[in-house]
Amino acid sequence: MCESRLKFVAMLLVLLAGPAASPTAADAPKTEYKFSFGPGKASPGFTHVLPESTYSKELGYGFEKGAKVAAVEQGDGGFCTSDRPFFFSVAVPEGNYKATVTLGDAKTDSTTTIKAELRRLMLEQVRAAAGTSVTKSFIVNVRTPQISTGGSVHLKKPRETTDEAWAWDERLTLEFNGQHPCLQRLEIVKVDVPTVFILGDSTVCDQSKEPYASWGQMLPRFFKPEVAVANHAESGESLGSSTGAHRLEKVLSLMKKGDYLLIQYGHNDMKSKDPDAVQKYKAALKRWVEQTKSRGGTPVLITPMNRHSFQGDKIANSLGEYPRMVREAAKEVGVATIDLNAMSKPLYEALGPKESIRLFKHDADLAKFDGTHHSPYGAYELAKCVVAGIRQNVLDLAGHLTDDVPPFNPSRPDPSEKFQVPPSPNFTNQRPLGD
Repeated sequence: MCESRLKFVAMLLVLLAGPAASPTAADAPKTEYKFSFGPGKASPGFTHVLPESTYSKELGYGFEKGAKVAAVEQGDGGFCTSDRPFFFSVAVPEGNYKATVTLGDAKTDSTTTIKAELRRLMLEQVRAAAGTSVTKSFIVNVRTPQISTGGSVHLKKPRETTDEAWAWDERLTLEFNGQHPCLQRLEIVKVDVPTVFILGDSTVCDQSKEPYASWGQMLPRFFKPEVAVANHAESGESLGSSTGAHRLEKVLSLMKKGDYLLIQYGHNDMKSKDPDAVQKYKAALKRWVEQTKSRGGTPVLITPMNRHSFQGDKIANSLGEYPRMVREAAKEVGVATIDLNAMSKPLYEALGPKESIRLFKHDADLAKFDGTHHSPYGAYELAKCVVAGIRQNVLDLAGHLTDDVPPFNPSRPDPSEKFQVPPSPNFTNQRPLGD
C-alpha cells in the first residue's frame, strides 16, 4: 500500500473515532464553586444548599457533621443560620482561594465572624442591618502534606492527623460564628496572589482549639483580599526539627517570586544542650534566608516574644541570647526584622503582672495561667504588633494591609473587654507542645 493511501486510511480512522477527549481537562479538579443557601430558588449558576447538605467526599461540599443549621426563606432567596457556630466545607486542590460571602437577614440585624481551617481569623464582626446584605471577600490558603519535589511533611502523630487534620486535608473549611450569622451566598475561586508563608513554633501556629491561640492565625484578618497567609508553623518546633520534618522544604516547593516568609523561632531552640546552640541557631536562620531568596521570596526574621516573666513590674529576659541572634542575623544578611521581643515587653508591662495574664491562656480568676502560650486576646494583640512591624519594616507587604486598623502602640494595648472575637466551639485542656 502506497504512503499516500496509508495516510488517507489513518485520517479516516481518526474521523470515525470522533474527537479525542483531553485527559487533563477531564481529570482536572474543580476550582470554582458558587453556592446559594436557604429554601429559596438558587440563582442561575449557583448550587442550592439546604441544612441537610452534609459534607461527603462524593458530594464534595456541605455542612460538617454536628451543624444545627436552619433555613430561612426571604423574598426570592433565603439564608442558612444557627444559634451556634457551624462549619461548611468544599473539596478543593491545594492552593489559594478567594472566598466571597453575602450575609444578612431581611428582618433582623446580623453579626458574623468567619474563621477558616484551624480558626484562622478571616472576617471580624461583620454587621448587616435588618433589610440589608453585606458582601465581603477574603483569601484562604489550602495545603496538603505532599511535596511536589518528592516526599511529604512529617506530621506529628496524632496531633496533626487528628485535632489538626483540617489544616492538611483536601477541603477548604469555613466557620461561621457570631450573633445570628446569616449566610446567603458563598463563592470560591482559585486565585494567583502573593502568599505570606509563616514558619515557627507553638506561639505562632494555628492552634486548633480554645482557649489557646497564636498570632499567626489572627494575621489573615489584617490583610486585604489580595494576599494569602499560609501558616506552616507547628507546636514544639525548632529550626532544626522544622527542617527535619520538611516544613521549610514544603514552603520552598510552593514559593514563587513575590511571596514572603515570616520566620519566628527561639522558645524551643534555647532548650538545646549543645554549647554552640546559639551560634548554630543564627547560622540556620541565615541559611533559611538565603534559601528563601533563591526561590524569589522575601524573608522576614521575627524575634520570639517574651514569656510572662515579670520581676516586679518589669519583664525579665527569659530567652537568653536568641533575640539578639535574630537581630544580628537579619543585619548580616540584609533582611527586615520584626522585633516582637522588644514590642511584647511594653505590651505586657502596660497591663501589669496581673492584668497581663489575660494575654495568656488562663483560668477564670487569673490564679492559674500558661506563661508561654497565649489566649485569643493575647494572640490578637501580638498580631497587631506584627502588623506594626510590617508597616515599619516591610513596606511592599504593608501595602496589602487593611485600612480599618489604625497604627498600634504596644504600650497602649486594647482593653481585654473590647476583644469581641467569639470563641470557636472546640475546647481543650491539653497544653500545646513546646515552652
